[in-house]
Amino acid sequence: MNILVVEDQSGILKFLKQGLEEEGYNVDIAEDGLSGFNKTRSHSYSLILLDWMLPKMTGLELCMKIRLTDKTTPIIFLTARDTLEDTIKGLTAGANDYIKKPFSFEELLVRINVQLRSYVTDKPDYIFGNITLKTATHQIFSGGSEVYLTQKEFMLLEYLLINKGKICTREDIIRDVWKIHFDYDTGIIDVFINGIRKKLGLQKNDNSIKTVRGVGYIVNDTTGS
Repeated sequence: MNILVVEDQSGILKFLKQGLEEEGYNVDIAEDGLSGFNKTRSHSYSLILLDWMLPKMTGLELCMKIRLTDKTTPIIFLTARDTLEDTIKGLTAGANDYIKKPFSFEELLVRINVQLRSYVTDKPDYIFGNITLKTATHQIFSGGSEVYLTQKEFMLLEYLLINKGKICTREDIIRDVWKIHFDYDTGIIDVFINGIRKKLGLQKNDNSIKTVRGVGYIVNDTTGS
């Protein structure tokens, strides 16, 4: 599998390249955001490790540029920025995971392995009310008009639809959508749910995506029920 590492600190870059190659990965490197972007345009990668603070183009900008044409390649941010606001920015930009510096190489490998697990592509489309989620084309339609969600918003809505009629706890969502298997601030889920509701045009009294206070969320079979 091919991994791209975009990191401007030469010591970290050398450490990651050597460690990942010892694990059997093919590793390309870039020391600034623009070089990283150019590599994504000319090569196909199984996963991208992306520093936040990069010269020429920040990791956040690079992530958003990648997601304009590539919705599926896993992206993991490597960064010392650890506020909830920064986490939200990174995940909203399209990152799949977020690991704080300093980190152990063993933890990074676990995160990588989780993201590289095979993703089943032959899933059915999901419909609730006047909303349709098309898995094959990664599209959402509401009342016949296309709605643009970020990758993480799409994955979250898809997860709720797969489990329609069942309560999805915040812990389940963090584990199954964010692929994080340890204590994590689940408050970020509320931010994403609110964003999805707004983009779908759901009114405050619409319980299509219902909050189960203190537990999680559930998608009802009937819109507005």
